[in-house]
Amino acid sequence: MVKGHIHSLETFGTVDGPGIRFVLFMQGCLLKCQYCHNPDTWALDGGKEMNLEEVLAEIEPYLSYYRSSGGGLTVSGGEPTLQAHFVAEVFSEVKRRWGLHTTLDSNGFNEPERIHELLDNTDLVLLDLKHIDDEKHIKLTGKSNERTLKTAKWLSEHGRKMWIRHVYVPGIHDQEQDLLDLGRFIGTLNGVEKFEILPYHQMGIYKWEALGKVYPLDGVPSPTEEEVQRAYRLIEQGRAETAGITCSGN
Repeated sequence: MVKGHIHSLETFGTVDGPGIRFVLFMQGCLLKCQYCHNPDTWALDGGKEMNLEEVLAEIEPYLSYYRSSGGGLTVSGGEPTLQAHFVAEVFSEVKRRWGLHTTLDSNGFNEPERIHELLDNTDLVLLDLKHIDDEKHIKLTGKSNERTLKTAKWLSEHGRKMWIRHVYVPGIHDQEQDLLDLGRFIGTLNGVEKFEILPYHQMGIYKWEALGKVYPLDGVPSPTEEEVQRAYRLIEQGRAETAGITCSGN
């Protein structure tokens, strides 16, 4: 029986997809984001081993909340696609037994072609686009953004629904050109139902300290509401530019 490495779970999630949701956090991630508030999820060999039935037993007591609110199950991390086969089994079974809506919260680093079974059982992808500039993405996460952008294009081309999410860190995500370019890229995609800016916060610093890690963004403040709204305006401007180019080209 296939088992998953689980970091933690939440029974009453309200921000990771529509409605009230059960959120399953998987263990393991290949990106090392400087602002990560769960660095304890990085290790691939950590977490608690659980099989399919054990996970389903955690979900079942709360089904009425998920159904009545239009919610369901979200699998996050860490990076859930690193355990794609197990997550696909969980998604398939909650659909078969209870008809639950399934959401995958991913950084898009895994190749879409390698996780077809998982994506075929996913109703919505929350795609975390860390930075549109590749060099800055590498500095921020340790990896190129090439695979994330490829995943976004694949989802667009295959008619999949997605929300794009973008953590905003002052000094890292505030360049006008980057924000315009992000909007222009999003404007090329089909199936984007929602775009969200997630303001950077420092609530995970204690976890870095507990792990004996130096927190790379020490002293960086959360963005102001004015900064966030400016980012939204520039991103929307970029999207509108792309829409104008598309329309003029038809």
